[in-house]
Amino acid sequence: MAYEYRGIAYLRQKLNRKRIRVRRRYNFYEMKILVRDLGISTPPELRGWNSALGWCAHAVDDMADRLIFREFRNDIFGMNEIYFANNTDTLFDSAILSALIASCSFVRVYRTDGALPALEVIDGANATGVMNESTGLLEEGYAVLERNSMGQPTREAWFTKERTVYYENGRQTDEREHPAGWPLLVPVVFRPDAQRPFGHSRISRACMSYTESAIRTIKRSEISAEFYSFPQKWVTGVAQDAEFADKWQAAMSAFIKFTVDENGADTVKFGQFQQASQAPHLEQLRMFASLFAGETALTLDDLGFPSENPSSQEAIKAAHENLRLKARKAQRTFGTGFLNAGFLAACLRDDYTYSRDAIAMTRPIWEPVFEPDASGLNLLGDGVLKLNTAVPDFITRETLRDLTGIQTSESETI
Repeated sequence: MAYEYRGIAYLRQKLNRKRIRVRRRYNFYEMKILVRDLGISTPPELRGWNSALGWCAHAVDDMADRLIFREFRNDIFGMNEIYFANNTDTLFDSAILSALIASCSFVRVYRTDGALPALEVIDGANATGVMNESTGLLEEGYAVLERNSMGQPTREAWFTKERTVYYENGRQTDEREHPAGWPLLVPVVFRPDAQRPFGHSRISRACMSYTESAIRTIKRSEISAEFYSFPQKWVTGVAQDAEFADKWQAAMSAFIKFTVDENGADTVKFGQFQQASQAPHLEQLRMFASLFAGETALTLDDLGFPSENPSSQEAIKAAHENLRLKARKAQRTFGTGFLNAGFLAACLRDDYTYSRDAIAMTRPIWEPVFEPDASGLNLLGDGVLKLNTAVPDFITRETLRDLTGIQTSESETI
């Protein structure tokens, strides 16, 4: 059944509905979120004061830093050349980071004066579309290319299978046909499923809730620290008409003179209220850190609660096993997005409508999520030697690079 375009108006409304959620997650990542004060233990003078916590940024960056795209293998369309001409060091990292925060990012493909097409990353707050779930490509797409200082769109683009239509201030200004056969806007999605084809954000609702609770805990600990550092004191038996001209000087002076009643019967007594303890706040913060670590497959070391003994590379790898599995899953879905973008760029470069099935054997290759240390390389070398002794050429140079991330020269053999 042929797809019927819903139009740019529908896609504008769809983006506006999603943009608020995406911007909220960006605020958590950038530590700009304003946390609601419960108003129970906070003095009125400190109701507007807010702390910042970088746990959500850690959750995103710790995974993004381990996702390093290398190349396409069996690249029959020369997609590697197109990507290398488009500053891959920035393009891949930007697309991955935005997809982890917003659940998806988009790669826009367009013609330039050069021989190769250009690729541009657009974050999930400025693009959307209707997805064809069998291919991961869009049936139609929409992107905001530029906004004014008030956040209103000034340049927009509507992407269809036949053409890209450009708008400025709501009016159509240009229309460019293309031979790709699919809209030149490709989604790069993190953890999609049947119900949510545009994926899930790394900053989940649970992450945001734990972060807000932890920020409130930090704020309460700051307030409690004032009483912990300078506990309240009391004195009895002082004459009723006695006054302290300077309470700070009275508290800090080495010698203070008090005047008792005229009968002299009363005795001056000094005292101090029990100091407020910081331990409950620390334990509560550690509890939220444990919950956040469980949600994001991190460890307490990653969140600022270091263990007593330093861990070896194997221990770190074992502790991050869940993170490794999530990263491998992200590699598969991100690789599909980059493969689709490269395929459309090849169609645009050659001015020809290739079949999507033509890239079925092309594989995105990533660097290892965890690079082995010296002891790991030693164990791996023993294993490779034994395997190749039993089955000659079972482990090739290419396989070994996939396992270690180390590039060997062409003259070297295993």
